[in-house]
Parts: sequence; C-alpha cells; structure tokens
Amino acid sequence: MTRKHTNEFVLGAEKGTQFMSDKEQGPEMTADMMTATWAGGMRFVYKSASGHGLVTDAALANGGGGTAASPMELIILGLIGCTGVDVASILERMREPLLGLEVSATYERSETHPKVYTKIHLTYSLRGSDLDEKKVRRAIDLSENKYCSVSTMLGHTAEITHEYAIES
Repeated sequence: MTRKHTNEFVLGAEKGTQFMSDKEQGPEMTADMMTATWAGGMRFVYKSASGHGLVTDAALANGGGGTAASPMELIILGLIGCTGVDVASILERMREPLLGLEVSATYERSETHPKVYTKIHLTYSLRGSDLDEKKVRRAIDLSENKYCSVSTMLGHTAEITHEYAIES
C-alpha cells in the first residue's frame, strides 16, 4: 500500500514547531493507532490515537537540533503526568481539598545501550488546606502500585522511589 500525503505543515504555538495537517491521506487513524512522521534531521511529528500532535527532537549532542523534548524525555513526562492525574483524581474522590500538585522527577540511565532508565525518584509537592497526610500517602501508593501503567512498565527496569511534601 502506498501512503500519499501532502507535505503541508501547520505551525504550532512554539516557533519552529510543525504539525502535519489533517490533509494527510492514508489509512484512517483508529483508537489503537499512533504515528511518528520524520520531519527532517532528528525531528519527528507525532499523532496520538486521540488525535493530538507533538514534536520530538534529539539533543544537539546527539545530532539533533535540540528544538523539542527527546523521545526518552517523553517517557519520564508520561510517568509524572500519569501519576499526577492518578493522585489528583484519587484525592478528589477522597474529598481532599487539593489546591495544587507538582510532580517532578530525577533519574539515572544505563551507561551502555540500550540506555534504559535504572533509577527514578519522584517528588510530589502538594498544596491544600488541611490535606490528610495518610490519604496523600495512600493516593501516591495506589498510583504507583496499582493505577499508573507507566510506573508499572518502568518498574521492570528502574527502581522508582518517591517523596512528598504538603504545603498548606
């Protein structure tokens, strides 16, 4: 099957970010299909199964232009986003007065190929009046050990640890 497409791109909000237009022709996107289209150099334009787009690029040191996050960075971003959504929704169901949540990560990678993540440390910074620390711990535990599929996948190669701080 030959895939035909126009080379028309639509500029994104970030200078130089380009997304493929919907004029692309070929097989229809299905709920379980995503694409990565080479955009020159080490840049790729992605389309998720839900129809959202993003761009990645390799760092200058790795032959890219350094214009976007790398695919490996997206894995960590996926982890902190996944666990963040879980913790916020669990605390909401527990009727906890969460006003703010930031999840950050530090990591180590293997020195040899494949350079997988070997250690990841998550820091949860929560803000809310009268947050119950026991419920916060429970929400983080449920996310990391039950609900966050990214955490489960990464846990096969990386030791994942965490800490949290509650600010009122």
